Amino acid sequence: MGDGVLIYFGYPRAHEEDAERAVGAGLALIDAVGRLDTPEPLAVRLGIASGLVVVGDLIGEGAAQERGVVGETPNLTARLQALAEPGTLVIADSTRRQIGALFDAEDLGLQPLAGFAAPQRAWRVIGESGVISRFEALRSGTMPLIGRDEELDLLLRRWRQAKEREGRVVVISGEPGIGKSRLAAAISAATEAEEPIRLRWFCSPHHQDSALYPFIVQLERAAGFARNDAADARLAKLDAILAPGAPSDDDIALLRELLSLPNSAAEFNLSPQKKREKLFAAMLAQLAALAGSRPVLATLEDAHWIDPTSRELLDLMLDQVRRLPVLLIVTFRPEFESAWAGQPHVTTLELSRLGERDVTALVQGLAGTAPLGSEVVQEIVERTDGVPLFVEELTKAVLERAGKDNRVATVLSASPLPALALPATLHASLLARLDRIGAAAKEVAQIGAVLGREFDYDLIEPVAGRGGAELRAALARLTEAGFLSCRGAPPHSSYLFKHALVQDAAYGTLLRARRRELHLQIAGILQNEFGEIAEARPELLARHYAEAGQPQAAVAYWTKAGTRSMTRSAMAEAAAQFRKGLDQLKLLPESRERHERELEITSALASALQPQKGYAAEETGVIYERARQLWERLDSPSEFFYVPLGQSFWHIYRGEFAQAISLGKSLLNRSRQRDVSGGLVLGHNVAGTSSLYIGDFALSRAHLEELLRLYDPISHGSLVPNMHVQCPSLGYLGHVLFCMGYPNQALSRCNAAIDEARRLAHAPSLAGSLATGTRLLSLMGDYVSLEERARELVALTTEHGWQFWGGMGTISLGWAKVNSGELPLGTSLLCEGSAVYMATGAKAWVPYHLALLARARELAGQIDQALEHVEEAFRIVAITGERWLIPELIRQKAQLLTRTPNPAAAEGLFRTAFSLAIDQKAKLWELRTAMSLARLWGEQGRRNEARELLARVNGWFSEGFDTADLKDAAALLAELA
Repeated sequence: MGDGVLIYFGYPRAHEEDAERAVGAGLALIDAVGRLDTPEPLAVRLGIASGLVVVGDLIGEGAAQERGVVGETPNLTARLQALAEPGTLVIADSTRRQIGALFDAEDLGLQPLAGFAAPQRAWRVIGESGVISRFEALRSGTMPLIGRDEELDLLLRRWRQAKEREGRVVVISGEPGIGKSRLAAAISAATEAEEPIRLRWFCSPHHQDSALYPFIVQLERAAGFARNDAADARLAKLDAILAPGAPSDDDIALLRELLSLPNSAAEFNLSPQKKREKLFAAMLAQLAALAGSRPVLATLEDAHWIDPTSRELLDLMLDQVRRLPVLLIVTFRPEFESAWAGQPHVTTLELSRLGERDVTALVQGLAGTAPLGSEVVQEIVERTDGVPLFVEELTKAVLERAGKDNRVATVLSASPLPALALPATLHASLLARLDRIGAAAKEVAQIGAVLGREFDYDLIEPVAGRGGAELRAALARLTEAGFLSCRGAPPHSSYLFKHALVQDAAYGTLLRARRRELHLQIAGILQNEFGEIAEARPELLARHYAEAGQPQAAVAYWTKAGTRSMTRSAMAEAAAQFRKGLDQLKLLPESRERHERELEITSALASALQPQKGYAAEETGVIYERARQLWERLDSPSEFFYVPLGQSFWHIYRGEFAQAISLGKSLLNRSRQRDVSGGLVLGHNVAGTSSLYIGDFALSRAHLEELLRLYDPISHGSLVPNMHVQCPSLGYLGHVLFCMGYPNQALSRCNAAIDEARRLAHAPSLAGSLATGTRLLSLMGDYVSLEERARELVALTTEHGWQFWGGMGTISLGWAKVNSGELPLGTSLLCEGSAVYMATGAKAWVPYHLALLARARELAGQIDQALEHVEEAFRIVAITGERWLIPELIRQKAQLLTRTPNPAAAEGLFRTAFSLAIDQKAKLWELRTAMSLARLWGEQGRRNEARELLARVNGWFSEGFDTADLKDAAALLAELA
């Protein structure tokens, strides 16, 4: 080590575990400073506050101030230099008592020291004592399984059922350390002799925004990838593990792309959404192929950290398992929400804490022949609250202390870092064991913790900066102690912290400056040496740059990650990534550049939220309002004209049509002034859509047709990030044309919208087009086609978790069921879909949904309830001004009144509806009302008058004669003849 390095360590007030940590850190610091080869004497004062090691000069003034360290004085330096040789660690007497025999120390006697009124007893630490015992780390495989006999028996029963091709799923929930993974390991051990195929997926808190991370890692492990493998070697390894399943060439290509390997998937010309569907099918086919050879025991751990795309695949897997010889075990913490409970092949297992008797047995089993007295056992029982991991850690800490100083000591609580959700006792125990593992191994554990729950040797090697032999020895020591589990042999090895709490504890021992330094170093290595990872997982670099205090780089990578997720229709991941980018952006100084970047990310976030949360959700509106403010302040260029469009549709779906119309006019005016064709397209979209809702069909048609005339697929294809604007415009135009009396043209436009969305393979555009298309089919009365399209919409939106369109799909499916004779089921689906839809904050279309529900009630003979639904629709129309359906609502009310004891008011309402339909130029509403009046007059003996009215209205139509309305009109005319 360098000459003249002197360290003074004061620790007047702390618990035993803190003292152990602090002294171990001091020794490590001496070793680290020695490697600096300091040419001149350097005095460093270490103070202790709240159980944290504090280093003065070595970590810089900022960090010293953060910990409340008082700067050194020349007087102190001189006294310390006289006190001991350079390169030694001096501790106070109180610290010496607290560390017991964990370290060897030399008594320096009473010494006069600056800052103390009386002489202080001081000790020079020689080093760690040689008699310290080592115990296995958290969640060791040797820990006996206590108190879980019933749970293990249940798992074995489910395994036997699964082997008979009655696939089973067991979801195990419980708090951290309760024994979820231990129980999963127990069933694995119990079935070992049967040699099942074993699959194991791990979710990670640092990869919640990385789509399919657990499955990618499992495939890479199964294939045995090594960093120095050439592309051909990796391809061969992957193909080798896939061969038993005889996958198709398409499946292989998709799985290659998933692992960022050369492939021919691009030749399929598939969209991201369609590619994902085929990828899911390929992965499920692999599972089925494996299960076809031998029963499969699969475990997915820590589902509370699962990314949304993996969650979708897991949902599909749970459904597939029931038909395969597979036992799938899923573990998660209580905060995780699933919709799996209640399925016949799914068993829910909630692990409770162990009782006092079981905890006592566990302590005694861990202690073996060690003489733990009843008082010590009782203290462990009381402090651990029945959590097996806590029991193990505290028992080991007590045993280690007993092995050091030949006494059985209790473990006192320490002050944990606020970020760690650990009991103080466990936190102190973990830190003490990390300190005692040795400086080199502890440092490697800290670096590994910064890398993540799981890391590879070839990544930790350049970060650690140690020789190969030294690094391997440290990793071996951590593995032998049970902190890590190792797969493979260095340099082709990967490591996993046996429990997330171990990783948290190791991460928490790093001072902020060192953490930032490591994160920055890792980000640079990933960017420069692991280009494939940087390209495939930009969110990984974003996290490291954020933790390194480099917000500008973090913003760039979070934005890249969000954009990448958007292209894959992974809207939940995209929204989370954009939000993190905005959080980092706030750390940058105010500037026009920052506001431009905020506009870019905010508008992208709003686009991601629309399908995910709903077009009318409060959250979506808040984000769009901020984006529009930035847009107006910056006088932004044309590529951000979709910001007022998005805000307009937020108002539209909330039933705030006046605000939407105002925004549409402003957008059109601004676009005309600047001669921006894209802005004109978007402006006509807003104007045409909002005009439809207020019942001005002619104006709506003019705007939408002008939009389609102006639209150019090349220059306008990417105007809106989450929607191809021509698709909804075609759909809305179809709706308008139907109401105006052109059903054939209407159906043609809606089908064109769906076909275009399919061609583009863009899931949000397809969902929107299907929603508009199903609404048209429900209006036209084509219930066979309606059910087919509604099922497709429900499946698509369920896959993506899009409640807004999903609610519409359920409503359409319910209406199809009502009209196919399944009245109770259909009515139930109508109610369910309406509830889901309105939960997104949407009010547009609600009067129509109520009209459908009213008709269902009428068919069930529930006239009073039907009238209540219609009146509720009128109340909403009065508030929102959504008048496109108003003639039909009035006609429906009149129709209901004809079935009451007092039908006299019906004719007046029919006449009102007829007049309003003429004003709206809504020929379909006019025809329907004419038929209702004709029936009423026919019953009253006014057949000629009825026939004349209906013939006049029906004679206007020039198309759609095979639709339900015109068929009914023709039949009624024949009846009146």
